[in-house]
Parts: sequence; C-alpha cells; structure tokens
Amino acid sequence: MSTLRIDSHQHFWQLLRGDYDWLTADLDALYRDYLPQELAGHLQRGGIDKTVLVQAATTVAESEYLLSLAEQHTFIAGVVGWIDMAAPDALAQLAQLARHPKMLGIRPMIQDIADTQWMLREELAPVYLDLISRGLRFDALVKPQHLDALIVLLQRYPELPVVIDHGAKPDIANDAFTLWAERMQTLAQESHACCKLSGLLTEARPGSDVNELRPYVNHLLQCFGPQRLMWGSDWPVLNLAADYPQWLAMTQALLADLDDADRDAIMGGTAARFYGLEVG
Repeated sequence: MSTLRIDSHQHFWQLLRGDYDWLTADLDALYRDYLPQELAGHLQRGGIDKTVLVQAATTVAESEYLLSLAEQHTFIAGVVGWIDMAAPDALAQLAQLARHPKMLGIRPMIQDIADTQWMLREELAPVYLDLISRGLRFDALVKPQHLDALIVLLQRYPELPVVIDHGAKPDIANDAFTLWAERMQTLAQESHACCKLSGLLTEARPGSDVNELRPYVNHLLQCFGPQRLMWGSDWPVLNLAADYPQWLAMTQALLADLDDADRDAIMGGTAARFYGLEVG
C-alpha cells in the first residue's frame, strides 16, 4: 500500500491583510489572493492528500491566520509559522503558536537577511533549544551562500529537526552547480537534515524543462536519498514558472527511474515522518 501523497510546501495569502512586504504589483502572477478553495482543485486532480502550509510573511499574525485556515480545511496537515527569533519575547511568541495542534515548526526568512551568519547568533540559541524541547521543526530558507553557516548550525544542534527548503535555491539559471553541489554533499554527509524537492523551477531560466533540472535533482537524490527528500509544489510561487499539473508531471519524469518505495518516500513518506504527520 502506498503512503499518503503530501505536498510539503505551499502558501496562501490575502493581500488585504497587509503582511506581505515582498509581494508587490510587479510580481504580476502572484499579486492576488491565493486561498484554499483554489488549491483544493489542484490537489484533487493531482491525487495529493495533504499539504504543509508555510509562512510567507514576517508576522506572528500571519502564522495565526494560517493556523486558522488549517483548522477549517482538513487537507492542511499542519503549518510552518514565523516568529521574531531575535526578539526579547521570542519564546513567548513560540509558546503562543505552539498551543495550536497543527503548528509544526518555524521558518525565519534567512534568504532575505544580509548577514549570512545570522542563524549562528548567540541570542537565537534559546529558540533553537525550545524548538527541540517542544518537538518542533526548523525550515531553513537558505541560498547557497548560507550553506557554510547552516552546516555549523546543524553540528551545533544535532537534535534539531531541519529541512532545507527548495534544495537551497541553486542558481540554475546561471549554471552555478559546482559550489552548491559540494556544500550540499557536505551538509548531507555531516548532518541528519532533510531537503525539499521544491522551488527549483523558479530558479531556472524561463521555459526550462526537466533537462535543466535533472543534474540538480539527481545530485539531491545522491546526497540525501529518498528517505530524506520530500516533494513540494511551492504553490503559488510556482506560478511564476509553471502550473501545479506541469510541476507534478515534471516531478514524475524526474523520479521515473526510482522504484515505487523510493517514489512514495519522496511524494509523502519523508514529509509525514519529518513533520510527524498523522498518516491514517
């Protein structure tokens, strides 16, 4: 029997909420509301059972909003929220969100922080320790320039469950493979981190197909193996490059050489295990 199929990474937003500093009118395809009813159709047609809903704004209020959506829609298995990790009341913010049964973990917007060593700052230590003690996860939204620091973080907190979002966003459009590949290999070998097979298409040139992505996907497979890789759509950011059915079809092509058990792990099993999701 195959596992549940889980989209380990998707977003919702409502422009009128005003949480989204980065979401401006020039991002044409994204500059509108994206809500559960729209995604539900894609999930049904694609045979996806559950999703992990991930923060898209640097406010606790947005995380509360996402948790309220998770309470209303059974396909949302859980939420990865946001707190201000450097704030004096960071632990109180985390405690507030952790009261919700569908709260899975947090994701700081590391990709937007100029200091590539930010994640290693001493004042963040209590938050990492609190995540561990609460059994919550840490989504690492990083780019290749952050990977050296991430390796140090993973060694510093070996008990912290970490997943790297979007394969660490390699610069596929500019064929920047080698340094990314070396760092990801080191990271995979020296830690227990998992990795999301998501967000790659929006890092490639417009109109890219599976051939551009294949070296990157094969490298992630080689480094992490199916038991530490989880598929995600990154919808609706995905809409900058393709639609939901197109990314699903590309994924199937990229994973075609795997056996059913390995494909099942990537398409649901790894996410269920990492996030501690109910699979019944």
